Amino acid sequence: MAEKPEVLDAVLKETVDLENIPIEEVFENLRCSKEGLSSEAAEERLTIFGHNKLEEKQESKFLKFLGFMWNPLSWVMEAAAIMAIALANGGGKPPDWQDFVGIITLLVINSTISFIEENNAGNAAAALMARLAPKAKVLRDGRWNEQDAAVLVPGDIISIKLGDIVPADARLLEGDPLKIDQSALTGESLPVTKSPGDGVYSGSTCKQGEIEAVVIATGVHPSSGKLLTLLIALIKWATSKRS
Repeated sequence: MAEKPEVLDAVLKETVDLENIPIEEVFENLRCSKEGLSSEAAEERLTIFGHNKLEEKQESKFLKFLGFMWNPLSWVMEAAAIMAIALANGGGKPPDWQDFVGIITLLVINSTISFIEENNAGNAAAALMARLAPKAKVLRDGRWNEQDAAVLVPGDIISIKLGDIVPADARLLEGDPLKIDQSALTGESLPVTKSPGDGVYSGSTCKQGEIEAVVIATGVHPSSGKLLTLLIALIKWATSKRS
């Protein structure tokens, strides 16, 4: 962007909360309508927002474990271990191996606990990724089609029905209320009722009903706050370029 568009300046002055503003303002801010997006507009937004998926980084578990031995607390323990064998005893006495072994053992135990906790968090994230919907029914170019959920963008109109996994954060449009199981996200034991205008979240499951919804957030992007405000500004800028 060679110059900062005026629309960017205007939008950045306020924070847009797409979860709570009236649904008409959602359409206005996302520059979309109930007729859905065109393929061209969807491609432009996909470039801005990226794919609707969580990035999975592959890394060596061994290197991750060693990383827990490289922090200020570990440095102190490692320095104490070195001092135990180099400085603890003078006058030709043998090194204090007992203290050395004890400190190293504590260091390994501390690193192991931290590694296990982070690994468990990674497993939970992987389980959440496995729950993401692989496909979605989306309105593009005035026609309903089944698309990969990964190509959904804010502003898309989707259909949610019994048995579907919600493919992205969205606001419900006109229709009958849904029963949504979002226990994996919120811990609620029973399905909750979602009425037109309410928000539904990626990874939750529809247990009853059928309704259309407008996508308000995809992938790792939050559905409210200043980051999304910036992205909305970019949508408006891209729209103004086409017109």
